[in-house]
Amino acid sequence: MTLSITLGMALFLPAPPSVADTLTDIQDTGSAKVVEGKASQVRVDRLSETTQGQLREYRLLQKQIEGLETYNKQLSEQIQNQQELITKYDASISEVASIERQMTPLVVKMVKSLSDFIELDLPFHMTERRERLSTIEENLVAADINVAEKFRQIIEAYQIENEYGRKVDSYQDIAIIGGVGYEVDVLRVGRIALVSQSKDTAITAAWDNKTKSWQQLDNNIYRNAVREGLKMANKQAPIGMLVLPISAKGGVL
Repeated sequence: MTLSITLGMALFLPAPPSVADTLTDIQDTGSAKVVEGKASQVRVDRLSETTQGQLREYRLLQKQIEGLETYNKQLSEQIQNQQELITKYDASISEVASIERQMTPLVVKMVKSLSDFIELDLPFHMTERRERLSTIEENLVAADINVAEKFRQIIEAYQIENEYGRKVDSYQDIAIIGGVGYEVDVLRVGRIALVSQSKDTAITAAWDNKTKSWQQLDNNIYRNAVREGLKMANKQAPIGMLVLPISAKGGVL
């Protein structure tokens, strides 16, 4: 009785798996693990790339931040320097306004003095000198010209007048000598001699600043000297000694 029950129960128990089925299961499990591992590696690679990209972006942003901080520091220093300059310029503007008020009367006096000087001086290049002075006088009342430029112009005119005293030159003019007009060559030696000679060299004269007129000279004494001086002034002869009448206070010597 016991044996029959045991055999009966055995008939109802499942058959044990075969070795082939076990190997198949193991292979399927291994393949699934491989596939899962590959998928995991792909995710890991993607995460790694993302992390590296974020790291590079972070480092780039960090450099930009450092650069901006340095720039902001320099900009702050520059703004501070500009503020100091503005303060200085504001003070300078106030000083300039005060100086301008003082300079304007000075420039006017300088122009008047130069005008008087030209009219009292030897009468050479009078058209040029008067035109220069006239331009300066017109600019004195010009609203679009500042006082600094007006001062520069009058100083320049003074410098030109000063240069006249150190140079030798010649030019052509009409001279009234003895009541007769002659076309002459004028020789100027600084401000110490102003002489003229007619084109045919027959008449030689010197300017007398006392009488404001040309005074005829002894042609036998001064003819050759004046002619030679004209050649020197025109760079047709080397500079040398000349015997010329000298303009002095009270007349010609």
